[in-house]
Amino acid sequence: MRRDGRLDPIVTPGCGIRSSHPIDRNPPMPFSASDTPACCGHDHPHQHPQGHAHDHAAASRDDAAPLRAGPGQQLARLRIGQMDCPTEETLIRKKLGQLPGVHDLHFNLMQRVLTVVHADGALDRVVAAIRSLDMTPEIMAQEEAAGAVPAAAPRRGHALLAAAGLLAALSEAAHFAALPMAVTAALAVASILACGLGTYRKGWIALRNGNLNINALMSIAVTGAVLIGQWPEAAMVMFLFNVAEMIEARALDRARHAVRDLLDLAPQVATTRQADGTWVEAPVAQLRHGDWVRVRPGERIAADGTVAEGSSAVDQSAITGESLPVDKAVGDVVYAGTVNTTGAFDYRVTAAAGETTLARIIHAVEQAQGARAPTQRFIDRFSRIYTPVVVALAVLVAVGPPLLWGQPWLDAIYRALALLIIACPCALVISTPVSVVSGLTAAARRGILIKGGVYLEEGRKLTWLALDKTGTLTHGKPVCTDLETLAEALPEPAALLAASLAARSDHPVSRAVAQAHAAAGSAALLEVRDFAALPGRGVRGRIGDTVLHLGNLRLMRELNVATPELQDRMQAHEQQGKTAIALTDGTRALALAAVADTLKPGSADAVAALHKLGVRTLMLTGDNARTAQAVARQAGIDEAHGELLPEDKLQAVQAKLGPAGKVGMVGDGINDAPALARADIGFAMGAAGTGTAIETADVALMDDDLRKIGQFVRLSRATHRVLVQNIALALGIKVVFLALAATGHATLWMAVFADVGASLLVVANGLRLLRAR
Repeated sequence: MRRDGRLDPIVTPGCGIRSSHPIDRNPPMPFSASDTPACCGHDHPHQHPQGHAHDHAAASRDDAAPLRAGPGQQLARLRIGQMDCPTEETLIRKKLGQLPGVHDLHFNLMQRVLTVVHADGALDRVVAAIRSLDMTPEIMAQEEAAGAVPAAAPRRGHALLAAAGLLAALSEAAHFAALPMAVTAALAVASILACGLGTYRKGWIALRNGNLNINALMSIAVTGAVLIGQWPEAAMVMFLFNVAEMIEARALDRARHAVRDLLDLAPQVATTRQADGTWVEAPVAQLRHGDWVRVRPGERIAADGTVAEGSSAVDQSAITGESLPVDKAVGDVVYAGTVNTTGAFDYRVTAAAGETTLARIIHAVEQAQGARAPTQRFIDRFSRIYTPVVVALAVLVAVGPPLLWGQPWLDAIYRALALLIIACPCALVISTPVSVVSGLTAAARRGILIKGGVYLEEGRKLTWLALDKTGTLTHGKPVCTDLETLAEALPEPAALLAASLAARSDHPVSRAVAQAHAAAGSAALLEVRDFAALPGRGVRGRIGDTVLHLGNLRLMRELNVATPELQDRMQAHEQQGKTAIALTDGTRALALAAVADTLKPGSADAVAALHKLGVRTLMLTGDNARTAQAVARQAGIDEAHGELLPEDKLQAVQAKLGPAGKVGMVGDGINDAPALARADIGFAMGAAGTGTAIETADVALMDDDLRKIGQFVRLSRATHRVLVQNIALALGIKVVFLALAATGHATLWMAVFADVGASLLVVANGLRLLRAR
């Protein structure tokens, strides 16, 4: 349960251009409405009780819950190639809002996908309504794989656009050469018809549906310029607008295809073994669980699986972000999209094409792209005010000065037309999602799966990071670090006696002693009779005629063999974070062993990097306090608490929560679940092999490298800087040109640059995050 008292959805909130908004007057399930930008004409009433308060923190978490069909309803996914920005979203929303049987909508503009919850038999009406908006919806199959390539933006006729530009330039030249007005006008009209019919068509559809979007505003401005005799400028404005729209569409396609590039990592064919034992190439889509696949050096692995024969080293950087290849032998797991570097091996498929770790990553990134980040919601609210205010200002500029001060009407109308062109806040609306989507994709390429823009934005505010010890800071696999003989003249080596006794136990400490003996290739274990486990103390057994005990200091004291020297030596090991055990025959200590869950190689570096970023660290563990403090010293942790139950970890995280910063929690066990849910950001490690972690964690690290959390914080801060830059660019350019247009110092083509030029700048700036280090 989260801080807002709600249960986590499976798909957590995120970023991007997304809106999920019930439109049925009697919605079948609870919902929360999302805002739509003013340029998109969001003017239909919310279908829920008025006067409610929006909890944006809560909305950021619940806003992205996937749509589900209720009783008697169907869920359909439509890919719409022309759906690029909130302009089209609002047209579709308003059109479908008039249809009976449409219950809920979810727009993912980065993937150009509309999800509709509708009544039985209503889908044909939905498709027809979208087609009436001059768009071509394509019904997607329910089983279509995650990461399917989004429809490309419809290509504009480059030759026709080039011809329009030439005609507009000739019109300008004719005007400066003082040729007859008929020549200038004819060239301008030809240019407008060559490149502007699509804009006029979209503008007419928008106006017909009561929506004053950029196409409608541009159509009005160009028509107005024609009516007041500004022929060359009208043609140049329409040409520049279409060129900028084309460039912007290409730039946005680059952000969309960044995720598609991940999908392209998996090959299309694989060498599979047939029933008769022969090996043939077959499409990856036909692979099934249990199929055998052969991989040669240099080939990409086609599906998740387990190595059955052979060995090699595999480059897993595409999935986990690891810089060095990982050795693989029989029984090891391999992932789709990774590269076999050296040897050849055969593996058995454990996940079909649409169920691989790579597919789950892509699906999670797309889900994160499909919901609004906090900054996006703020921009949307601002945009709802901006366009009506600027349009009203344009009307005042057009009629006010001529009526009040007798200024020429044509001059006033010209200034008003310039204001209309920059009345749509497209640059503002697009400034946030393109940046956050780029940040999410850049993180995924590095093996960091961020489950939404809300976490990407909050990561920069991280002030405390709580870490579990076992499996997070340490390997999670105790190893025998010390084994020394304390007595002489024994019938068998003390190490062999201890290992023989330990091998009969399933306790992690005993297993570590037995595994150390096996790894050393020492003599075969001795027969143990009358074996018994002594809970909380150790084990007992008979070897030959001697009864032996292997256990902790408490057991040694019970057997009266805990001499001061033995106690000092065992406690010295515990001071180092180790678990000390001794072997005794009941009269004296025969051997002393120490077992420790050793620190991972990168843990200390990760903690040091976090400290440089201003993030303090807190270790929470159920292990004894002495061990906790020892591991904390080795790793450089600021605070450490041991002997904690799950509810104690929860209270420790809660104590760090506050308005000044965010608290993160890293864990991988059931006992960490309450603290993970309570933290502002929950991190899961080693998620490449666990689908549950990918689906439920706020941030999933695809391998066990704790240093990725520092990378996440740096990427979050870089994303914030780009967001601030984009918003400042968009607002600054708009404010400057609003002032210039209102005072008559801006031409129409300058206004075009103010609008679409700002959009191009923020898109290009946001895409820089794809190269972030």
